[in-house]
Amino acid sequence: MRKLKNNELNRKNIADFKAAKKTPILVILDNIRSLNNVGSVFRTSDAFLVEKIYLCGITATPPHKDIQKTALGATDSVDWEYVNDSLRLVQKLQKEGIKVISIEQAENSTMLPDFITETNQKYAIIFGNEVKGVQQEIVDTSDYCVEIPQFGTKHSFNISVSVGIVLWDLFGKLQRL
Repeated sequence: MRKLKNNELNRKNIADFKAAKKTPILVILDNIRSLNNVGSVFRTSDAFLVEKIYLCGITATPPHKDIQKTALGATDSVDWEYVNDSLRLVQKLQKEGIKVISIEQAENSTMLPDFITETNQKYAIIFGNEVKGVQQEIVDTSDYCVEIPQFGTKHSFNISVSVGIVLWDLFGKLQRL
């Protein structure tokens, strides 16, 4: 086997990305402290053709060198918007028919492998603060609460890892519909 060179990967340029059919997923980052995490989410969202990222509360916005360091230009490809109030955003999206999923450990949550996506449904996936997680009032308002199974001694993944796991899983499920 030979590693492929970047020019052999057939990646989209920004114009092609903007014109491409997007995965029916919106990512909501609620009060994320780490700018490196924000940049990583942009980069992962680019890889899975996410429609849009909402940056909420204290979550930093581009341009910022610490976001750019991990985003590697994905802030130019993935659409994003800053919204101060996450709860109002969730309620607005639900009125538009978008199903809202909190990624959180909670009573009666659905394990990610068991979550079944619906045909022709758009999803907004909420990832919460690195310490406090998704706000309880948002969990209460969400259509679903989905949990990533874990089997070790730690109680959580880094948010950028969680985003990667969830987007990879949902992208695969949505592509099969």
